[in-house]
Amino acid sequence: MQTEKVINYIVNWLKEYAIKAKMEGFVIGISGGIDSAVASVLCAKTGLPTLCVEIPIYQDKKQVNRGQQHIQSLQKQYANVNTVCVELSSVFDAFKKQVPVIENQKLVDLSFANTRARLRMTTLYYFAGMHRLLVVGTGNKVEDFGVGFYTKYGDGGVDLSPIADLMKSEVYLLGNFMNIVDSILTAAPTDGLFGDDRTDEQQLGASYIELEWAMQFIETKIPEGNISEREKEVLKIYKKLNFSNQHKMKPIPICKIPSNYK
Repeated sequence: MQTEKVINYIVNWLKEYAIKAKMEGFVIGISGGIDSAVASVLCAKTGLPTLCVEIPIYQDKKQVNRGQQHIQSLQKQYANVNTVCVELSSVFDAFKKQVPVIENQKLVDLSFANTRARLRMTTLYYFAGMHRLLVVGTGNKVEDFGVGFYTKYGDGGVDLSPIADLMKSEVYLLGNFMNIVDSILTAAPTDGLFGDDRTDEQQLGASYIELEWAMQFIETKIPEGNISEREKEVLKIYKKLNFSNQHKMKPIPICKIPSNYK
């Protein structure tokens, strides 16, 4: 990949989009992960106002520290970067007290994890509305179009997605080129939605490198004859996630009323 050319292309795309939309700049949630770090640098490089928002909800301290290190590094390099922290733990607690729960703890935990993502999305759009900013998505290609590893109307609720055509490994290439802080480059990817240090790989059952391979394998339509048992397992994981999360990746179904009914 021609890393520098890709970076310049995305930066120009972001700037042109914001100008055509007559918006002032960008707002982005900083998680302490590689995707939000890379996306925020790309926004900063446009020269337009870029607001980096920390939105912790009982966040693992290591994730918080990584996010803060990144923002500090970013502000040293770019005068157009500002930051704000909105602690949402008490808001999350208040929500939990108002809703009923069921006995299936796994479903309860997942619902609350998605609630965290949606509270964060609401917060980002609050700042977007106040300052005429675009909410920037941080999903990569495998997450957004492969396995659907994001929350609908949570981290999937954005105005534009600068890195959604890049594989996770390509996002790391950009991160290395742009000197993202080492603590982020070496950290295991995590969505941070459960208040602990569980990794994306633990949730998905496969690494991003494996899922990238599966995505490319299926796209190239190679026969499955000469692959290992692990590769067969990864393909099974990928296909299952891709199928079950199609509702996130396809447009919302619309009930089309027959013209003779109107």
